[in-house]
Amino acid sequence: MRWTFLLGGLLLASNSALANDTTAELTTGGLIYAQTSEVTMEEENLYISQDEVLVDYVFRNSGKSDFESIIAFPMPDVVGGSQSDIAYGDPESDNFLGFSVMQDGRQITPQLQQRVIAMGIDRTEELLAQQVPLLPYSEKTGEALQNLPEDVKKRWISEGLVYVDRYDAGKGWQEDLRPVWTLRSVYWWKTTFPAGKPVRVSHRYKPSVGGTVAMSFIEDGEPGFNYDTYVDRYCLDTVFMKTAAKLEAAAGKSGPHYTEQWVSYILTTGANWNGPIGKFKLTVDKGRPQNYVSFCGNGVKKVGPTTFEMTATDFYPEKDLHVLFLTAADN
Repeated sequence: MRWTFLLGGLLLASNSALANDTTAELTTGGLIYAQTSEVTMEEENLYISQDEVLVDYVFRNSGKSDFESIIAFPMPDVVGGSQSDIAYGDPESDNFLGFSVMQDGRQITPQLQQRVIAMGIDRTEELLAQQVPLLPYSEKTGEALQNLPEDVKKRWISEGLVYVDRYDAGKGWQEDLRPVWTLRSVYWWKTTFPAGKPVRVSHRYKPSVGGTVAMSFIEDGEPGFNYDTYVDRYCLDTVFMKTAAKLEAAAGKSGPHYTEQWVSYILTTGANWNGPIGKFKLTVDKGRPQNYVSFCGNGVKKVGPTTFEMTATDFYPEKDLHVLFLTAADN
């Protein structure tokens, strides 16, 4: 299924908080996701903005006996490297996006599993042994990397865990070690699904927002270097491109300068429940009337000055959701 529409200003036509709850099981290798034939997801109400992600679920155990399982919520990957233009909330906290969850009106304190992956290999225990924090963009992580023994530094550079960043900040050339690893985080908790009864789960967090200082998919009114990627990821169409061209031209005169921001949401884990999602509702809030937004969807309606809504029944999530915001800079 491919959905295409663009939303922005008064325009209606047709990346990254950020995941559907899913069942899981614990193994010696950590958390893996499992499908279940006992529990259905009757409803999902998802709200996404640049400031907050809110999700409300209704689950039901269709079996004749209670079913105990683990609910897991995978967070978006945090990828180290030379690009650090992503907001991670509190970079010094394990709960860096302020994730919280309630079940049937009761606050839940979930467990947190975090793993470090570099070159496709789990390197978590090695970082912990060297007392290096796992979040790539934490200041404490940078300090710990600088204080590593020289032999460890050389080995980690050669093994693709870190790289040497050389720069001149006005004090002559300096060198720092920067992380290259990917941090994968999953919140999880055990729960019981009573036979025949609904279980309501709600959670919220501040999304991990990526961005650029300009519109990178368009240049002088023509498709930019990553246009094809954006067409697939955000379902850009000719109407959106014409609007972006006008915004680009206006920015060179007296109009506001527009930048990109992206939010991604892991939607496909919702397919791990028994059958489709009975009732699915997505609300995307672009923040301000002068902002624009593009993402892939079907049957989207404008329901407020800045909000757009999509609903579906018997919904199978076949791809994850990526949202592109064009944000007007303050004059």
